[in-house]
Amino acid sequence: MGIFSRLGTLIKSNINDLITKAEDPEKMLSQVLLEMQQQLVEAKKAVAVAIADEKKLQKQYTAESDKAKEWERKAMVAVRAGDDNLARQALARKQEHESIASQFQQQWLAQKQAVEKLKDALRLLNNKIEEAKRKKNILIARKKRAEAQQQIANTMQGLGDTSAFDTFDRMAERIQLMEAEAEAGAELAGELSGDTLESKFLQLEQGGGHSEDDALSELKAKMGMLEAPKGDSAKQLGAGAAKDDKSPEIAAPATGSIGGLTAEDLKELEDLDLSELDTKEAKKA
Repeated sequence: MGIFSRLGTLIKSNINDLITKAEDPEKMLSQVLLEMQQQLVEAKKAVAVAIADEKKLQKQYTAESDKAKEWERKAMVAVRAGDDNLARQALARKQEHESIASQFQQQWLAQKQAVEKLKDALRLLNNKIEEAKRKKNILIARKKRAEAQQQIANTMQGLGDTSAFDTFDRMAERIQLMEAEAEAGAELAGELSGDTLESKFLQLEQGGGHSEDDALSELKAKMGMLEAPKGDSAKQLGAGAAKDDKSPEIAAPATGSIGGLTAEDLKELEDLDLSELDTKEAKKA
């Protein structure tokens, strides 16, 4: 095998491969249907011409038959007139038209049969084209379904590859590491600046030392289900003491005396006539 033959075969194979890859089933089916439609149009034109020829031959056959009948009528007229010679000439003309009519009849019948065959072929072609249209729709639907299945298969194959998920996990670990490094840096900076100790005291002052049990006891005491916690009692007593400190000091009376008066003094006051004292006070006023 010569080098040029091999080169020609290589070029043809590459071209055929490119054409095969470039073929789109849907476009190819549409093109084939378009060509079939064009063939149908041409076939209809050919059948129409054949039908026209068949009709023309039929008319010519009818015309020659009518002429033959007309010359036969004329021959009968000549016979009635007693002119046999003229009658013979008319009969000769009649035979000529009958011969021509017979030829047209044969051609017409043959053309008629051909036209019927052409009509059958045209109907068959039309039916095939309609069937091709239906098949085209089915094939296109199958093609789209196959493409969808291929797309799903490709997606599933991509999901089967864990490289993408491994990348996500790796990025998540890196983010967690960055967060931990940021928290460690903030904590270290607080320790160096003394903010950590201050924050601990701040939490303690904000009630960070209260336990959940103390909070529950306070709630029950508020609802009247339990005595107030000792801490609250102490606070209330302290608050009361503070109020007493703000009020004026009042000395507690001694036992058995009021305002420095003894029991005997009180007895004497009761025995006094208070009406007299009221009279004196009125006079002074």
